[in-house]
Amino acid sequence: MRWIFLLCLVLAAAPGARAQVIDSIPAADAALTADPGAPFWRDVPGIFAEGNTFGAALPTLRTEIRSRWSATTLYLLFICPYDRLYAKPDPDPAHKTNGLWNWDVAEAFIAGDLEHVERYREFEVSPQGEWIDLAIDPRQSQWGDPGWNSGFTVAARIDAAHHLWYGAMAIPWAALTAAAPRAGLEMRANFFRQQGPPPDRALIAWQPTGKPTFHVPAAFGTLRLTGAP
Repeated sequence: MRWIFLLCLVLAAAPGARAQVIDSIPAADAALTADPGAPFWRDVPGIFAEGNTFGAALPTLRTEIRSRWSATTLYLLFICPYDRLYAKPDPDPAHKTNGLWNWDVAEAFIAGDLEHVERYREFEVSPQGEWIDLAIDPRQSQWGDPGWNSGFTVAARIDAAHHLWYGAMAIPWAALTAAAPRAGLEMRANFFRQQGPPPDRALIAWQPTGKPTFHVPAAFGTLRLTGAP
């Protein structure tokens, strides 16, 4: 049996910023689930993406992100309130969905190389279990290599009665960094959602980017592993 520890997400230092920390909680390994009430996720505190990319509050769309880590995998859970779903009419969860960002989606941007934050990885999951992963490297492509394969997996479910959807990710460490995962390891990261149809589409951000886009690595927060066996 291997142990999994909570991921600690800390805001990057900025004037007026308030650090947000998730304490580590050890747990036995488990299959990926998008159920926040499952033992794997139930007692895990989260951080919140609660404004748009410019920092304006979006209280009805306040999105919780929970996280854990193991020796092989980074786990993320997004808890996403919605007004009405804007979903792709012909979902194909079995294959990568290019253009998934045009629909309702939760996104994680993670840079494992602190010396080159502009080279980061993008992971997306939709309410219908669709997914895409992209390697962003401005030396090659501004919007990422759609042929890159991280090996990550997703799970999703919709609670229509409560206007919530849940998306989970299991991302192999090898897709993020060459460094072995350990307590104290830091990377840069940001977490986002896109919700609703145009022209009223909401762009929801953990760390505001100050622009009408998520692709601002200078605005990423800090992702730090914490916990011990």
